[in-house]
Amino acid sequence: MAFLSELRRRKVFQVAIGYLAVAWLLVQVTATILPAFDLPVWALRLVVLLFALGFPVAVLMAWALELTPEGVKLDVSTSGGKRMLAIAAVLMAIALGWFFRGHVLPKPHVAQAPAAVAASAQADRASADERSIAVLPLVNASKDPEQQFFSDGLSENLIDTLSRFDGLKVIGRMSSFQFRDDKGDSAAIGAKLGAAYLLSGSVQHAGDLVRISASLVRAADGSTLWAEHYDRPYKDLFKLQDEITNAVAGALQARLLSPEAAARQDDRPPSGNIEAYNAYLQGLTYWHNEDFRNAAEYMTRAVQLDPGYAMAWAHLSGSWSTVAAFRDTSPEVASEHMRIARLAADKALQLAPELGPANAALAYLKVYHLDHQGALAGCRRSVQLAPKDGTVLNGCGYVLFQVGKLGEAIPLRARLLSTEPLYTINYLQYARLLMAAGRLDEAEKYLRTAESLPLTNPEWQQRIVFSRMVDAMMRGDAKAAMDIAAEMPAKDRVLYTALAAQVGPDRKTADAALANALAGMANPDPYTVAQIYALRGDAAYAVEWLQRASTHDLVFLPTDPLILNLRNDPGFIAFCKKVGLPPPGEVETLSFDQIRALPANRQARK
Repeated sequence: MAFLSELRRRKVFQVAIGYLAVAWLLVQVTATILPAFDLPVWALRLVVLLFALGFPVAVLMAWALELTPEGVKLDVSTSGGKRMLAIAAVLMAIALGWFFRGHVLPKPHVAQAPAAVAASAQADRASADERSIAVLPLVNASKDPEQQFFSDGLSENLIDTLSRFDGLKVIGRMSSFQFRDDKGDSAAIGAKLGAAYLLSGSVQHAGDLVRISASLVRAADGSTLWAEHYDRPYKDLFKLQDEITNAVAGALQARLLSPEAAARQDDRPPSGNIEAYNAYLQGLTYWHNEDFRNAAEYMTRAVQLDPGYAMAWAHLSGSWSTVAAFRDTSPEVASEHMRIARLAADKALQLAPELGPANAALAYLKVYHLDHQGALAGCRRSVQLAPKDGTVLNGCGYVLFQVGKLGEAIPLRARLLSTEPLYTINYLQYARLLMAAGRLDEAEKYLRTAESLPLTNPEWQQRIVFSRMVDAMMRGDAKAAMDIAAEMPAKDRVLYTALAAQVGPDRKTADAALANALAGMANPDPYTVAQIYALRGDAAYAVEWLQRASTHDLVFLPTDPLILNLRNDPGFIAFCKKVGLPPPGEVETLSFDQIRALPANRQARK
């Protein structure tokens, strides 16, 4: 008690409180002005360290110096001096420990052999880039579950907007949203996502009020870099979004690449129509859930509310073209959906010629109509305009593969992998690209990763199984391929078994499997039958069955090593020209026989 009384007498508490108040104010000012000087992210931590080290000094000075009528005098007459020194030392140690926690001294550079470089690539996610961030889905704090789309939409807007800052790697929606309601350790989440920082929070939308709480933490140790609570009128939503984005970017010392370019890719309506934006966010939820009919319904509502909303027009086009190309509809209905999709894409480009998703929407339409040159040009332009847009990269990754441009499709898909480390279909598509390039061992690794991740779409499992079967076929393992074919859906199992049997040495077994499939199925899939005949070297029958195949299947023909076994056949070349497919000789995808003939794959079969 005597020590506490002496602290009060010497006004140590008053000095400590005053110091902390001034230090807090100066840290806020420093955090605001540091981005203007483009200083590294640790600069603010250094400023905080200096203030932290100054605190015990200030406390010691308050203890040792006494203000008297004669002026400031040194007073060490009372007991407690050693105790104060110990307290000051502990405070300094805590400050230094906080600063250096998670930081290691630089190690001397040692040149790595190529094998060592390759081995270290697998660890890239674990040692996250210092300038990387994941936006975890904001919690819907409203009592209404129907408002989930609103909190998800605001989360995605943060992802899109932050991705336009220079040097900032932002983890994509499909990966970060897997941690919805996750209460796990920040270090574990950061390691899985490959992110050094995590942004999380909650959203409550009630009537004319929006309430958002958000915090930015360092994933490695959970320390908070920035946190804020906002209460704003709903009509000021867009200003609030910008305020949060700029605050987070400021905490990370990030600078916007180009305000003009960023504004051109904004997903909000230029008119500021919040109700149209609300409809767009609802449609976006359905879009990501692959419910494109409902996505189209809400995108239609958005453009009705704001006819100048280019981003909504672009998504309306993509929704209807996807329904037309991949959903079971009559030719007449599909044609009408394609017509609406084309009108929507044209409108989006008329409103915003430099909008990445609008250019991509038109590219999708062109590839569905087998205009491969137009699709290629559209996707190149789209990726140039929106190089970090996950939807653009994913969609154009398909298109580049579909037009046979492996040299462009592979690095584009790899770029998406770096920001979507937990997106199942991305690993499958990357594996298919590698298989088409004859890189079977690499492809197998990514197929295994795809199988280990959550399969939120039942169709993904079937695609993975089919890719595993083709991988076994390319390795010449007919038994393994036929065993995998048994995992396919029952209605198609006999046909896929016949396909797998074609690579075996027993021709009688292969012939019997094909005859069994054709006799036992009333309507066998024409494209799969064409693949079987292509592997058998029977070009005439293969082309005959291709003529019965749907446009949906023909769109993917340039990606198919099995069919491309016919690439030098005159009848097949003539067929491709007739329907509008690129000349087989210009497609970069290798044929089945070419892949098996590669030295690395021949060695693997020995």
